[in-house]
Amino acid sequence: MKIELQEGVREEIAQRLKTYFLENLDRELGGFEAQFLLDFFSEQLGCFYYNQGLADALAAMEQKTQEINDLIYELEKFPAKA
Repeated sequence: MKIELQEGVREEIAQRLKTYFLENLDRELGGFEAQFLLDFFSEQLGCFYYNQGLADALAAMEQKTQEINDLIYELEKFPAKA
């Protein structure tokens, strides 16, 4: 499955790449170079960030599920002792 970004997001990231290369590597990137670099990062590295995001979401959901289980347990009623 290919990760596709909205055009506005792609443009923002490409601009940030251009700025980074200019400020930190003293190398000016053209628009096409930045887009090709973004495509490379997306294809080769994007899955690692995507999978980590899924793992983080799953962990957060499991934590919230446990909190809900605890709250429900606190609501349980027991018969009075005779």
